Amino acid sequence: MPVATMPPHRHAPSQPPAPPVGARRVVRRLLTLVAAVAVGAGLLAAPAHAAPSVDEIDAQIDKQWEQLEPTIENYNKVRAQLKVNKKKSDDLEKKMVPLQLQSDLAMNQVGDMAARYYMRGPSQEIGALLTSTKPGILGEQLVILDHLAAEQKKQVASVLAVRDKYNRQKRKLDELIATQTKQSNELAAKKKQIDSEIKRLTAMLPVTSIRPAGCPAIDGVVSSAARTAIKTACAQVGDPYVWGATGPNAFDCSGLTQYAYKAAGISLTHFTGAQWNEGRAVSRSDARPGDLVFFYSDLHHVGLYLGNGMMVHAPRTGKPVQVTKISYMPVAGFRRVS
Repeated sequence: MPVATMPPHRHAPSQPPAPPVGARRVVRRLLTLVAAVAVGAGLLAAPAHAAPSVDEIDAQIDKQWEQLEPTIENYNKVRAQLKVNKKKSDDLEKKMVPLQLQSDLAMNQVGDMAARYYMRGPSQEIGALLTSTKPGILGEQLVILDHLAAEQKKQVASVLAVRDKYNRQKRKLDELIATQTKQSNELAAKKKQIDSEIKRLTAMLPVTSIRPAGCPAIDGVVSSAARTAIKTACAQVGDPYVWGATGPNAFDCSGLTQYAYKAAGISLTHFTGAQWNEGRAVSRSDARPGDLVFFYSDLHHVGLYLGNGMMVHAPRTGKPVQVTKISYMPVAGFRRVS
């Protein structure tokens, strides 16, 4: 018997089967991964904060210094007062030692007398006087004994009064010392905190920016040898000029530049003319911190250039190592040794 069938064009339309749950999870993970890659590549990156500039960091360091300097001065003030008050306290303590000995001795005598009277009774003392002394003299001796006892009591009271006076003064001083010690410790802790913040900010400066003691802030120091030389030369600011000296506590002009670059592992001759030949020529417009700057046509003076028209150098007898403008002498040229 023939079976009826639907013509091909009459089949009911069918929906494609839904992907399994596991497949949907895989798709979601792939989309998440793609988004993360896009962010990493900067396609969907969130706006980032720009790193602070050198000027901004310097401004923050200056702000910290504004807090640090009064803290240091207050610390110095408290420490000075503390030193004076500790000396006063020590002096009072020294004065109290003999007074304490006197009062202890007097009290021991009184204690001995009280113990003797307690053990033997006062009647024996008086009886001895009555049996061994004539009646006319007895009254005089009793008066003398009474006077001596009163005088001893007065002396003991006087010693104790002075001792108590010193004790009161010392107690006040000790209270003040305790307060000042606490202030000193608090200021020291505050100073340490500010110092730590300044170090943190300084560490944010680019390696080409240095802040050597004795010199102004210097930026654009490309060479590591130049950075070492600048720091070394600036550390000598204030040292005396001595003809022929090459350090470590006195310098002439070429002795200072030789000493500075020796610290960076570069050997220079102790003579301006030789140092001129040991470096390579750079124009004034291309000069950068760490270059040697020479003066006069015969090259008889040299300094270490710091940038912005400044240098550190050993000027002459009577003038110590210092920072000054290069314009106060005729510049002969610049040489780069690092």
